Amino acid sequence: MKPVSGDRWRGVIERSWRPVALLAACLAIWHLITVTGMVEAYLVPSPGKTFDLLVDKWSYLWGHTWVTTYETILGFVIAGILGVLVAVAMVYSRTIESTAYPILLFAQVIPKIAIAPLFVVWLGFGFEPKVIVAVLMAFFPVVISTVTGLKSVDTEMLELAATMGGGPIKTFVKIRFPAALPHLFAGLKVAVTLAVTGAVVGEFVGSNEGLGYVILQANGNMDTPMLFAGLIVTSFVGVLLFLLLDLAEQLMLPWHASRRGAAVTTLLAKGGS
Repeated sequence: MKPVSGDRWRGVIERSWRPVALLAACLAIWHLITVTGMVEAYLVPSPGKTFDLLVDKWSYLWGHTWVTTYETILGFVIAGILGVLVAVAMVYSRTIESTAYPILLFAQVIPKIAIAPLFVVWLGFGFEPKVIVAVLMAFFPVVISTVTGLKSVDTEMLELAATMGGGPIKTFVKIRFPAALPHLFAGLKVAVTLAVTGAVVGEFVGSNEGLGYVILQANGNMDTPMLFAGLIVTSFVGVLLFLLLDLAEQLMLPWHASRRGAAVTTLLAKGGS
């Protein structure tokens, strides 16, 4: 019998080699475009020059990365808490749902970059406007996914809980909320990437720090290596936060059908080999 750790590493490799291969292919195409001169160097820097800049300016980029990450996480946490609370209120009150849903939809379709300057005017150039934009970007997916999850609970389970004397609070804690977690995590993973975008958009409008500021300054100075470096680091922050949430989902929801399906696929692959 093979050690469990060996099986885990093999599973990680099997899941990772395709994205890694795609990333390598993209880097090769990028390198080919710059080497052959298909695009001028001042428009698209080479991968080597971009990654050299990432190494040379790492301390500078790290300081701005931490600012954007802090704004993103704070905005995401606030959006998550408020989103769950609003979703619960909408599920348990038809009046609140019919009143709040059109307002939420209206607020969602407003371009956030159009209203971000208002927050700068009202709150100044601190981190507060960036956090608010991140909250606005991340709030809607959390609400919609949580409402969907809470409403998708089997009615027979709710009736069984009621016949066994389960009150609303106990039913929510034991049945409704656990059943809604898969939908909630799906919304949270969308929300965290939007929170990164919201923080950067807020920094575009008015800031003297953060990755949005770095990208804006590099664009104004036609410093394309720094521009690409800022974009790469921003993408890395979003991907890392997404993967952390995915890991939390795996740890908290090992019983979910999607996880069982992955396990069955792995077992079938082993059996066929």
